[in-house]
Amino acid sequence: MITHYYRPETIEEALALLARPGVHPLGGGTVLNQQHHEAFEVVDLQALGLNKIHKAGEKLEIGATVTLQALLESPYTPEAIQAALRLEAPLNLRNMGTVAGALVSCDGRSPFAAVMLALDAKVTVVSGQLSVSSLGDLLPLRQELLRGKLITQIEIPLNVKLAYEQVARTPADKPLVCAALAQWPSGRTRLVIGGWGASPSVAMDGRLPPSPAGRGNEGEGLFAAARNAAHDAADEWASAEYRRDVAVTLAKRCLDTLNDFGEN
Repeated sequence: MITHYYRPETIEEALALLARPGVHPLGGGTVLNQQHHEAFEVVDLQALGLNKIHKAGEKLEIGATVTLQALLESPYTPEAIQAALRLEAPLNLRNMGTVAGALVSCDGRSPFAAVMLALDAKVTVVSGQLSVSSLGDLLPLRQELLRGKLITQIEIPLNVKLAYEQVARTPADKPLVCAALAQWPSGRTRLVIGGWGASPSVAMDGRLPPSPAGRGNEGEGLFAAARNAAHDAADEWASAEYRRDVAVTLAKRCLDTLNDFGEN
């Protein structure tokens, strides 16, 4: 239950409020507006100017309170992220939910978290000082690391090929297994597998071995990484064996998509 509501106009004022126990940041409200038994206070972030999307060279800077729908509609947003956002939440919730809120509250079935993790998104966090963290470092300890702090921006690269695939019970459902694959011009390749647990996980981050045939054995290490990522993925929705097999299939589809980018 919300007992006090604040709407600061500066980052400093917001941080002073968030430093108090029992005070939470309020972006779109899709999480905090759910039923809570304990009393707490909220700091509304709407007046802080964190709702901008800015293309800076080969990077996209996304304000923390940009809504999921605004990011989906941005002309700079890669198609794979747009696809993941459509699967993340229905339109009404996309119009409310924020980028930072979706990442902080995500679980392993989040398509949006999977693609952002594959892109090695950088998260700007402010407290007494500004710091930039990799999303992959932030997700496992997000509750502890963000206590009394504030996300202001998420940054992703735009010069990266990106693919997303998933298998779900219905076309619009959250995934039982998902794969997001990003590849940089340098050859760096980053595979994320999700569909269970507390957050998607990085299965591989490195270079694919060369293949003289172009599509020969270049993906063998990638596929092994996909299978290994699901070794203990059993839950009430699917077995680990099923997820291991599907993860490999989805990684193959993603790799085919990235190879098709190079041919077009």
